Amino acid sequence: PPGRKVLIVYAHQEPKSLNGSLKRVAVEELSKQGCSVTVSDLYAMHFEPRATRNDIVGCLQNSEEFNYGVETWEAYKRGGLSNDLIEEQKKVQEADLLIFQFPLYWFSMPAIMKGWMDRVLVQGFAHEFPNCYDSGLLKDKLALFSFTTGGSREMYAKGGISGDIRYVLWPMQHGIMHFCGVKVLAPHICFAPEYVSEEKRKEMLIAWAHRLKTLWKEEPINCSPEWYFK
Repeated sequence: PPGRKVLIVYAHQEPKSLNGSLKRVAVEELSKQGCSVTVSDLYAMHFEPRATRNDIVGCLQNSEEFNYGVETWEAYKRGGLSNDLIEEQKKVQEADLLIFQFPLYWFSMPAIMKGWMDRVLVQGFAHEFPNCYDSGLLKDKLALFSFTTGGSREMYAKGGISGDIRYVLWPMQHGIMHFCGVKVLAPHICFAPEYVSEEKRKEMLIAWAHRLKTLWKEEPINCSPEWYFK
């Protein structure tokens, strides 16, 4: 619907890749609906994945012994986080929907995207115990993980060699997004695009565009271990 804001956090080195095309399709389709779409292209931004002392501007609470979680929490409260973090937090704050677009690396997201999670979702901004899970601080938002795999759908089935793909989603969707209060839409998975025909890859893009047309009508998944492990 017009006026909705979407942030796409995108991690791929090559614009001509399927991930690049999936990102482009999302930008086009959502813009056509009148949404305003922002992209954080992590590789192009040379986004820093490491959580370090550089994320805090000015003095530390405790200069004797560095505690990243405590220091960034304090810095967030006084507006003392580094500019790149303030920038990303602003994008998250404004977004109704977060789309994460990436190739699956080692059953997880690429390091540069994990670094985005590590650094951007600061205590005080995204969660603040006991305000986590259903009462997480980002609770009016939706997220969707859209990714490509190396292995086939059969390999990622319950009886397959890699186990159910949902097991892989537990730390990302539940441990990060749901922890911060975000409601999660069903993932969008393109299985083994490198091993299929050009024709099939085109179909993958069409299927994504098609899903995006009715995305705002979708209900979030059931945010409980059952969804992942039943």
